[in-house]
Amino acid sequence: MPVVLRTPQEVDLKKVGDLHFRSRASAYAGFLPPEALNFGGPDALGEWWSERWRWERETHRMTVAFDGPDLVGFTYLGPSEEPGVRELGAIHVDPARVGTGVGKLLMADALEHLRPRAVLWVLEENEPARRFYEKGGWRPDGVTRVAPMGGVDTVQLRYAKDLVGGDA
Repeated sequence: MPVVLRTPQEVDLKKVGDLHFRSRASAYAGFLPPEALNFGGPDALGEWWSERWRWERETHRMTVAFDGPDLVGFTYLGPSEEPGVRELGAIHVDPARVGTGVGKLLMADALEHLRPRAVLWVLEENEPARRFYEKGGWRPDGVTRVAPMGGVDTVQLRYAKDLVGGDA
């Protein structure tokens, strides 16, 4: 069965929280301490996404990827602080599906809605994510920030991509 991309329904947001929890815990386990990987748990993240989507659905775009009844990934896009720039705020894939093309499918869909210029933030230590973005033409633009994650300060790099015309 092919992966289907669509806008989430309210009932999907609990699944988004669960997948987000598992994806972050898997991706960050090598460099964040175990206590920082809790993130309030999958139920808390499901509630967080439900509330966030309720308030931001007019200005943001969420796409969920389903393989049959299983949520296998999602993206979240919105405006950047920089005028005329869109931000890829989240792209997460079920850890069991990393490397199967789900991330590439979600990214291709996101790029269609991020024109003309897009940015994203990635943890400096997250080498697999940085390789994924760089293979897709994203480049660090020299902007960094320090932001807490699970009570731990993390260094984040901003990546940018110009999407003029059909150059996604």
